[in-house]
Amino acid sequence: MDTVFRDARIIDGSGGPSYRADVALAGGRIAAVFRKGDAGPRPGAARVVDAGGLALCPGFIDMHAHSDLALLRDPGHEAKAAQGVTLEVLGQDGLSYAPVDDRTRAEIRTQIAGWNGGGPGDTSVDFTWRTVGEYLDRLDHGFGGAGIAVNAAYLVPQGTVRMLALGWEDRPATPDELARMRQLVAEGLEQGAVGLSSGLTYTPGMYASDAELTELCRVVARYDGYYCPHHRSYGAGALQAYAEMIALTREAGCALHLAHATLNFGVNEGRAPELLSLLDRALDAGADLTLDTYPYTPGCTTLVAMLPSWASEGGPEAILARLKDDAAAERIRHVMEVEGADGCHGVPIEWDTIEISGVTDPGLAGCVGKTLARSAAERGEEPWVTARRLLINDRLGSTILQHVGHEENVRQIMRHRVHTGGSDGILQGDKPHPRAYGTFPHYLGRYVRELGVLSLEECIAHLTARPAARLRLADRGLVREGYRADLVLFDPQTVAAGSTFDAPRTLPTGIPHVLIDGRFVIEDGRRTAVLAGRAVRRSAGRRG
Repeated sequence: MDTVFRDARIIDGSGGPSYRADVALAGGRIAAVFRKGDAGPRPGAARVVDAGGLALCPGFIDMHAHSDLALLRDPGHEAKAAQGVTLEVLGQDGLSYAPVDDRTRAEIRTQIAGWNGGGPGDTSVDFTWRTVGEYLDRLDHGFGGAGIAVNAAYLVPQGTVRMLALGWEDRPATPDELARMRQLVAEGLEQGAVGLSSGLTYTPGMYASDAELTELCRVVARYDGYYCPHHRSYGAGALQAYAEMIALTREAGCALHLAHATLNFGVNEGRAPELLSLLDRALDAGADLTLDTYPYTPGCTTLVAMLPSWASEGGPEAILARLKDDAAAERIRHVMEVEGADGCHGVPIEWDTIEISGVTDPGLAGCVGKTLARSAAERGEEPWVTARRLLINDRLGSTILQHVGHEENVRQIMRHRVHTGGSDGILQGDKPHPRAYGTFPHYLGRYVRELGVLSLEECIAHLTARPAARLRLADRGLVREGYRADLVLFDPQTVAAGSTFDAPRTLPTGIPHVLIDGRFVIEDGRRTAVLAGRAVRRSAGRRG
């Protein structure tokens, strides 16, 4: 045996009661589980860890991550490794870096620099890939050819696919363009992607009709993948948007995973029971449905995402041109402040809820940590004037925290029977959302130990076995003999997120050991040099 954990409290991921046991690891897998009281000698090993009753559970699976470039740039990746995350799902919200050609690679780097860095002037990552398969190969080689910090799965990004097939135009796809998109999705799935994502409040993906999305989901269904939409509204019309995704995937025969499934803005306060009733009806009717959430109320995205979709037609340079044109900028302001832009989920923007969390131009760092209302007041001008200047000067790279959530909605949704955990963690900016560094220990410390919203066994199932089942991973997500030794040893009495809105990059406490394939990536609370992560590819084959 390589390693044995003695006298651990096993929380196996099934949701069942915990029990005391010794767990032996060999060759990157769980070789044996010896329950307390079992007859026979206990195994020896090259290393024996006295767990002393601390909890041992499967590694956490982050179902909604934005580490697409961080895994290639930062070998330590403590933001996730220290939380006990052993697998992240990338390619979220319909926008990522594969598949691309030379044109779209430059456009996507500009568009989501606020999420991932990697803008045109960023040389920290060598963008040598074009296809999904090449990107996954790049993850396998990781930092300096040694691998990556944690495992990673990938969703084909529908907005990037649409960008490749027909650019940034707000119009229906032609039959040839639709065929091209179907081909790109199929190729991505054949090369190892686990499904398809969309960002239906982000351009150009939001220009797709339901009929177009249904056709792409038919391709996903043939490969036994899943569709993961950031749907068309989390504000006004949110319940209709959820229902739209359920109906669309039912028509396509495709599994559905609802990204950061929450209800925000004043129009949705107290409406979680309506959403849960909608989900239960779909599940009872046979839907293959899951969702993820993060345990915080504010959201996080880019400032440019707040604009109306028509203002983004044509891509980043066209957006900047409109912002520099006084007449076009005034039209944008009116839609955002009076009508409610589709980019802001149909709700008129409240500038005092929009806090700048990061900028790509260091010269603009004075804006970080302030709401746009406050920054504008300090300058003696209207908030839109401040926002417009920031968008132009930071070339659309600014990220924001949007303080529009409701705690009771968050708590009720996380109790649901198909809930999983996802950080939606954006690692860029001087003041990122604390969910990037704290989501999983925050579930365990705040919502389990302090508030009792979930039992410890229930919560671990939400963060491990349930997402592994969604990803069709037959050997992850449980503490079972033969399963991969992706494991977390933590103290249920002290585990907590260190990250806060004031100190968002503070690491968690109460997680002494994290292992991937039986190798310690966190040991005695410290990051090791081990890079045990690899790309996790969809199983080969397709239906029919």
